[in-house]
Amino acid sequence: MSKERIVDILELKEFCISAFSKLGVPKEEAEITSDVLVRADLRGIESHGVARLSRYIRRLKLNQMRAAAKLTVVKETPSTLLVDGENSLGQVVSYRVMEKCIAKAQSNGTCLATVKNSNHFGIAGYYAMMASDKNMMGISSTNAWPLVVPTFGREPLLGTNPISVAVPVARQPPFVLDMATSVVPIGKIEVYNRRGEPVPLGMAVDGKGRPTTSAKDILRAVYDLKKGGLMPLGGLEETAGYKGYGLAVLVDILCAILSGASYGPNVGNPQDPKPSDIGHFFGAVDIESFRPLNEFKEYMGKMTDSLRNSEKAEGQSRIYLAGEKEHEMEEERRKNGIPLYYKVYESLAEVARDVGVEFNL
Repeated sequence: MSKERIVDILELKEFCISAFSKLGVPKEEAEITSDVLVRADLRGIESHGVARLSRYIRRLKLNQMRAAAKLTVVKETPSTLLVDGENSLGQVVSYRVMEKCIAKAQSNGTCLATVKNSNHFGIAGYYAMMASDKNMMGISSTNAWPLVVPTFGREPLLGTNPISVAVPVARQPPFVLDMATSVVPIGKIEVYNRRGEPVPLGMAVDGKGRPTTSAKDILRAVYDLKKGGLMPLGGLEETAGYKGYGLAVLVDILCAILSGASYGPNVGNPQDPKPSDIGHFFGAVDIESFRPLNEFKEYMGKMTDSLRNSEKAEGQSRIYLAGEKEHEMEEERRKNGIPLYYKVYESLAEVARDVGVEFNL
């Protein structure tokens, strides 16, 4: 018996929209949020896909997030923007701010935007790709509630703090770097736990700061003990974990210190009733402000081809560029549907019962 169920993309998105709408999220904002969630599953990033729907629904039901988005521009110049997300859905806040960031870059060459008082925004690459779809460079980053221990530490003080950069390329999918600054996001540990599989050594530590392979112990350490957690990108100090540690701090600086959002241990846990006060950072760069767009894209193509066509390691047949595997998976899943692990499917059925909408996936 298969543990996965193939679902239709449009039907999955419509289900998410109906669940959000039932709780007072305006139709257009429900569509944005649902699109971000489904896009994650399309690209194979199931840790940030519809598996997270129940968390958003719970916070909306408890009035812990604003259902109808309200964005307040705190400060604005021709090429910068500071926005208060007013505890709205992070996907809606981020989509609207990135839209404005792109518009400013079209007029002024570049724009940097930072956001405070927001919520979890899904996959960082979604917003970076909004810019690459407009033939711009896009930058997207967010801080998150603390799950990551600093190098040599055992107390989770940093978020997984992802960074994404998307760049258009001639006759190829865009280069899309979309990475956590931890070895893995917490959603990946939850996937291992759902599947009853061991976590590869070097991804996380237990309450005493010792590397462990037990997903159950890792989640218990993070959610209950508040000791132990994910390791910074690179893992141990000997394998350059201090680099991921530094990048995580940099993201907190850009997303929280610059905007006035909460940082590190002060970011709200999604299980807590208080606002998360998450911070985001976005950038859009108009390539034409530097050199002709077609010339840039052709040059990008030559550079990426030089990597892709270089000599392969023994036993390997292909070298990938950032975002290439996700792009190919998205193309395949748009044709054949999205496979949902049975526990995720069951969680969606529970959401349907909880909010009172039809479930026909």
